[in-house]
Amino acid sequence: MIEKLRIYVSRVLGVLLLLVILFSSSYWESTMPAVSVVLFVLGAVLVGIASLGRLWCSVYIAGYKTDRLIALGPYSMCRNPLYFFSLLGALGVGLATETLVVPIVIVVAFAIYYPLVIKSEEAGLKKIHTEAFDKYCQRVPRFFPKLSYLKEPEEYIVKPVIFKRHMFDALWFIWILGILELIEGLHDLNILPTFLILY
Repeated sequence: MIEKLRIYVSRVLGVLLLLVILFSSSYWESTMPAVSVVLFVLGAVLVGIASLGRLWCSVYIAGYKTDRLIALGPYSMCRNPLYFFSLLGALGVGLATETLVVPIVIVVAFAIYYPLVIKSEEAGLKKIHTEAFDKYCQRVPRFFPKLSYLKEPEEYIVKPVIFKRHMFDALWFIWILGILELIEGLHDLNILPTFLILY
């Protein structure tokens, strides 16, 4: 139930944040432009890492989500790499707003909701994979990747039709950066009004 609500909750939060961003501007942009630039660049770097990471996860998981216990590639370093990279991407988008408030809201929302989603999904995987999943949990961290655990095969069968669909999902963080720049341009042209100044 919780994991089914994940997409809905994420979209609702995204729309609410978008409405705030549409009618607000960054305190740092007008008072300390260097801080504003650093926040955007850091956000863009995190979005790039997140997009590549989500693509990497999709190579392994696309088409195999429940019928096979994936423990290779990013899934050998942590049990939830897709959510880890999603957090990096969401944090990157937040920083790209050139504020500190938006990324803090995103991280807090993630920290409150996603542990419940992960716990629920892991309970489902335990029912399917039983002892194999227990052993996997004992050796692989739940959320934060451990690079020294990385195991990748020489070859891996990818399901291209399903991967293609996942590929577009992996890149939406990059599209949001473009939307944020468009919104900033509309503010600069005084097409969009500013009702809030966000720190």
